[in-house]
Amino acid sequence: MSKISNVRIRHLHGTIETKGEFWEDRLVMPLDVYEEFRGSKRRTNVVTDQSDANRMEHDAYFIQIETDDGAIGIGGPVEETVAYLVAKQLAPLLLNRDPLATEFLWDIMHRSQVHGRHGQAMMAISVVDCALWDLKGRVLNVPVYTLLGGPTRDKVPAYASMLGFNVTDIGLVRERAAWAKSLGYTAQKWFFRHGPMSGHDGFKTNVAMVETLRDTVGEGYDIMLDCWQAMDVNYVVKLASAIEDCQPRWLEEVAMPDRIDSYRKIREKTNIPISGAEHEYTRWGFKRFIDAEALDILQPDIYWAGGISETLKIMAVATAADLITIPHGHSSPAGIHVSVTQSPIHTPYQEFLIKWNQVHQHFLANPINPVNGHIAIPTEPGVGMDLDPDKIEREDVPSW
Repeated sequence: MSKISNVRIRHLHGTIETKGEFWEDRLVMPLDVYEEFRGSKRRTNVVTDQSDANRMEHDAYFIQIETDDGAIGIGGPVEETVAYLVAKQLAPLLLNRDPLATEFLWDIMHRSQVHGRHGQAMMAISVVDCALWDLKGRVLNVPVYTLLGGPTRDKVPAYASMLGFNVTDIGLVRERAAWAKSLGYTAQKWFFRHGPMSGHDGFKTNVAMVETLRDTVGEGYDIMLDCWQAMDVNYVVKLASAIEDCQPRWLEEVAMPDRIDSYRKIREKTNIPISGAEHEYTRWGFKRFIDAEALDILQPDIYWAGGISETLKIMAVATAADLITIPHGHSSPAGIHVSVTQSPIHTPYQEFLIKWNQVHQHFLANPINPVNGHIAIPTEPGVGMDLDPDKIEREDVPSW
């Protein structure tokens, strides 16, 4: 029986070609309650550096699990802190273990992190779990969705997630919404730029964006709207009332994730469905939202909430409450393997963050991209995490 012989941290560097400024605008953030952050155009967690108008320097960490008989599994990309936790805290638990024992390995990793049940420690567990599933699929020579019970369909509708596009220039909003619709997407998600501290003018800008979207895409076309944890009950209730005639499919992350009562109060006061928990972790965290009847749509991130293994458990708990689960969409290769195994009524869409996927899949040999608004099921073994050597301009060995 093969054993895990190495957990390799691969720090890759490359260049992303752009057409002008890549990140045109940012979304509203919880820090925007303070003026010093509210006026900044830059997101605090975007680390890519655009060196000129047509290129962006990019680096990322990938986790490669290797066995003594030559099998590999790859997970990522992740940021440096997460890679460090994998190397220092999780790798010693994995060495000389059966790489196919994903449930056992997840459990010992989780039980080892008594102070890391959330945040970056859970992200570290998540990327290792995804790499182990990639390895298992490669060893058994099947796509991972086959190991998860097989597909319920041969493709999944994707909604265009428009993070990073300009959201305050109404002309550009109209142009980009029409462009995304022309690509075959039957739904789009856009991101508010302003929160409660931006006053009446910010509120009007938010409403104008939504009205422009509905006018551009027409009736019978889903639009979703993301508040990214940066609002409160009174503001969201007022905002929901102002845009309800535009019939949004949902309002997302209306408050910071630990404020479950705020989610419940907002859900009780609006007819617009409420989604969230992108920044929640594990089945136990999601159960709090389910028990409080605080959400209509759950959105675990496969690379944050515990990996493929844990996301499946979250989705199973959600179906018991007859809730929709649509995983957060920057981890598209893992996402399609999970989404395609679910009942279409419980996972009707897969999110596709257009700009983030260009960044997160940059080093992949076979990136996942929608065709006519749908993501087809992959055919290659594993998750589909082969790296493209032509995209790797330099690889560093971390000196930790």
